[in-house]
Amino acid sequence: MRSRCAGFTLIELLIVVALIALASSLVSLALRNPSETQLEQEGARLAALLESARAESRASGLTVRWLPRSIAADRAGTAAADVAYDFRFVGLPVSAGLPQRWLSPGVTASVIGATSVVLGPEPLIGPQRIALSLEDRRLTLATDGLGPFVVVTNDAPAVSR
Repeated sequence: MRSRCAGFTLIELLIVVALIALASSLVSLALRNPSETQLEQEGARLAALLESARAESRASGLTVRWLPRSIAADRAGTAAADVAYDFRFVGLPVSAGLPQRWLSPGVTASVIGATSVVLGPEPLIGPQRIALSLEDRRLTLATDGLGPFVVVTNDAPAVSR
């Protein structure tokens, strides 16, 4: 009788290597670009902040506007106190405590077709769009004036949900 040696055959090893290669390729495809994820998080955060300020404006009866930091002002070399924010809510009391900085460095915002976003106190505010950018990524937040701010594709209109 011949004794059988313990071990793996070449076919078994090839199958294991193929499975590992398949699993690693699926994982690499599932990983997303970090700048895209950061921009989506900033967009969701800004939409929540805008809705919070909008609700505060309606409740208090104060006119509230959202202003992004001006890139032109940065280039002109304004005082550090003037650019200590990335965006700000004008008209809300300081006690509202809404943040004025992005979580991710390098995010920029601009209001499309205006210099600021009007958030109230009227319940119907008019259609508005905000473009967010991070590196080569771009994201648009929009409202039709009645519904909340939502992320939209650049070719789709803002729709209430």
